[in-house]
Amino acid sequence: MGDPGTPAFQVDKYPFYRLNRLVGRYNAIIDARLRAIDLDIPSWRVLMILGEQAPRGVREIAEAAVIPLSTMTRIIQRMAAAGLVASSASAEDARVTEVSLLDLGESKLAEAREATAPVYARIIDGFSARDFEKLLALLGRLDENLEGLR
Repeated sequence: MGDPGTPAFQVDKYPFYRLNRLVGRYNAIIDARLRAIDLDIPSWRVLMILGEQAPRGVREIAEAAVIPLSTMTRIIQRMAAAGLVASSASAEDARVTEVSLLDLGESKLAEAREATAPVYARIIDGFSARDFEKLLALLGRLDENLEGLR
């Protein structure tokens, strides 16, 4: 089953090779579409996360985007300078910096959704709802199995 610890290992049977290859190919396609609308992938991730729920703390955004906190802080600062987001101290906990979408960010999010939706539609073409739910469940199991490992 793709075990890299065995002599019978085959890279194309290794799920993480397949996942990395898929993500790499997807990001290359998405990157070109996003650059055409003056966005990069990290900023797109932030917009998508905030589009789901805002405001959110920088740490929460970093965790959802799978980007280190220090890097996310710089991304948020860059996006704020571009007028896409605003950040401020949380009213509940001044140690938490909350990030919200500005009007330009909302507009850019709509553009990004329009630019990337056809790619997503193509990727899931031919998947039934049941297949898709099974895929998500299996990926969730892999993720859960990683808990506690370092």
